[in-house]
Amino acid sequence: MPEATPLPTSLPTSGAADPSALPHPVPSTGQTPVPDTGIEASHPLDNPARASLTGPHARFAERRGRILRYRPDVTPWLALPDAPDAQDWADVAALAGPGAAVTLTAFRELPPADWEIVFQAEGVQMVDETVDAAPDAEALLLGPADVPEMLDLVGRTRPGPFLPRTVELGTYLGIRRSGVLVAMAGERLHPAGWTEISGVCTDSSVRGQGLATRLIRAVAHGIRERGETPFLHAAGSNTSAIRLYESLGFALRRKTSFLSAVVPADAAPPADARTRDQGAGSLEQVGR
Repeated sequence: MPEATPLPTSLPTSGAADPSALPHPVPSTGQTPVPDTGIEASHPLDNPARASLTGPHARFAERRGRILRYRPDVTPWLALPDAPDAQDWADVAALAGPGAAVTLTAFRELPPADWEIVFQAEGVQMVDETVDAAPDAEALLLGPADVPEMLDLVGRTRPGPFLPRTVELGTYLGIRRSGVLVAMAGERLHPAGWTEISGVCTDSSVRGQGLATRLIRAVAHGIRERGETPFLHAAGSNTSAIRLYESLGFALRRKTSFLSAVVPADAAPPADARTRDQGAGSLEQVGR
């Protein structure tokens, strides 16, 4: 489920780095954080979806108890606390709905036994260490009016989840040839001080021309200009993508995992459901 998994063959990715030596820029401001009553991760990138939804991406958050997720038309990621209990899983079920698939990143525990796991993969999380970030004269800023073309390109290249409102998560850049969108890259998860590069894809007609490399550098430049650090995810099995990111100056921060599981059709909150932020059984949509 990492966005940048199927990369063009022209793309080069990371080696091990000491997380304590990585840069920690001044966090971005301007968003009202969602109060988080869950257990805090030791670093924002240890639970990046949760750090995003309790920080710069609070406006996209839907919440029940300690469970947070992005609005379903934005991106499928859901965020658990670091040590979820039975009530947390009940809140996931109530928030997502019976039969729905929930998508998790940076999560290694298994869901309850009656949840069907439909996807599970090991991945890597990589951070900007020595990326030669630079703007690109051919890269165009993409916005809501470009979404139909972006969805069409994603459908042909399958870089990972991209939905009608994913473009709202951050800056997306694209390259057109003869008026047709043939390559793009952009921003997804946004823990304070960090921004994920995602949605990297190139049409088969222009692969081998280095377009994705150029767009990654251009997106990284915009992130750096805000005083933040780029990071990204890739499937651990995608060795060509990892080699690309290493060649661009990204370094391995940690191994991670991706999981998608289906809420049981008969899922229901336990009888002793406890009140957390807004009371058992209630749903707060943050930032509307």
